[in-house]
Amino acid sequence: MGSLLTLLLWCILFVLCWPLALLALILWPVIWLLCLPLRLLGIGVGAVFALLAATLLLPARALRRGR
Repeated sequence: MGSLLTLLLWCILFVLCWPLALLALILWPVIWLLCLPLRLLGIGVGAVFALLAATLLLPARALRRGR
């Protein structure tokens, strides 16, 4: 449903201002490629925080399981 809405909005933009729509179509992959390293960095940072949380909470889980 989201991609259909995106296509509809792009078609409306193309009718209203076709140079801007074509510029957006050309620049979208470039912007996506520039954002990709930041996404990967965010995934890595999230994984490190999840590992730290699991490491810090492991003793409490072990004690709770013993009961």
